Amino acid sequence: MKPRVMSLVLFTCMVGLLIAPNNVEFTSACISLLAVAIGSGAAGTLNMWYESDVDALMSRTCLRPIPTGKVKKDQALYFGIILSALSVSIIYFSANLISAILLASTIAFYFFIYTIWLKRKTPQNIVIGGASGALPPVIGWTIATGNISLEPLILFLIIFLWTPSHFWALSLYKSSDYKKAKIPMLPIISGTKTTKLNILVYALIMSPAVLAPYFFNFASTIYLIITSIMTTYYIYLCFKLYSSKIAKASNKIARKIFIYSIFYLFFIFLTLLMDNILK
Repeated sequence: MKPRVMSLVLFTCMVGLLIAPNNVEFTSACISLLAVAIGSGAAGTLNMWYESDVDALMSRTCLRPIPTGKVKKDQALYFGIILSALSVSIIYFSANLISAILLASTIAFYFFIYTIWLKRKTPQNIVIGGASGALPPVIGWTIATGNISLEPLILFLIIFLWTPSHFWALSLYKSSDYKKAKIPMLPIISGTKTTKLNILVYALIMSPAVLAPYFFNFASTIYLIITSIMTTYYIYLCFKLYSSKIAKASNKIARKIFIYSIFYLFFIFLTLLMDNILK
């Protein structure tokens, strides 16, 4: 069920829920967030079912339950389908129809569009596929309000534009894994230099979206200062990667970007949450 991925999904969803203008009854909110966690686990399970052959080839994924024989493929498929139906049903009854539709769309997009269609066909797989990972804060907002407005769309845009630099940094220092599995990630198809440039470009494109909550009046100056500092350092790392000419050094910087990007996204959303709680 990919609990580490699930934790970030759940946190961004919770932020969307808590910064929304409507208050949600505590029990309903907890049940709805549980449904999102189950839905995230369902998507991860179905992804592992479909990609078990690829997972077995890659050092990063070879210890997952199906390649190691801890779980059979059929078991994973049935488990993923049951979790999908359960999560959508729970959120429908605990929240509303639009939240259920968005959660179902997130699972379907991640599995059918990203996993089955895009991942093995195009180096733009994680750019387009990133839409599924960017929907949780929108779901959180709709749990509270029952509608979609500008604020959750900005949160969606932050994650959507963050995703390419995050995953392409991983694909740089794990390129041999992806090459072995014949997954057309950008470093393999277009080369290291192009990948570095794209990482820098997406980091720059992301920065206005990260600062947007302040300019659209749902974050304070404190948020602006903290996120500006964090984003400047993010761009600095990406520029350092772009400027690096030595492969070993580049891999080290790429790994640093990948790790920092996780904490970066978490603290961006944490800052936004605390900002809204304290104002």
